[in-house]
Amino acid sequence: MAKIAEKEMERIRRTVEAEFPNDPALQQVHIARKIIAREAELEGFSFLEYVKLLVKRVGNT
Repeated sequence: MAKIAEKEMERIRRTVEAEFPNDPALQQVHIARKIIAREAELEGFSFLEYVKLLVKRVGNT
């Protein structure tokens, strides 16, 4: 799995907080989604392909 740099995570967090300024729960959902999407991109997968891969890995443990 690709590891996202702390600076990039911070940028994602700030962007999402600006998009949803008064909704911390929605911020957390979107932050997680954006991080997963970025990891997928770094690995060369679509979002859906990457999530399916993660589910398989969890199922095999």
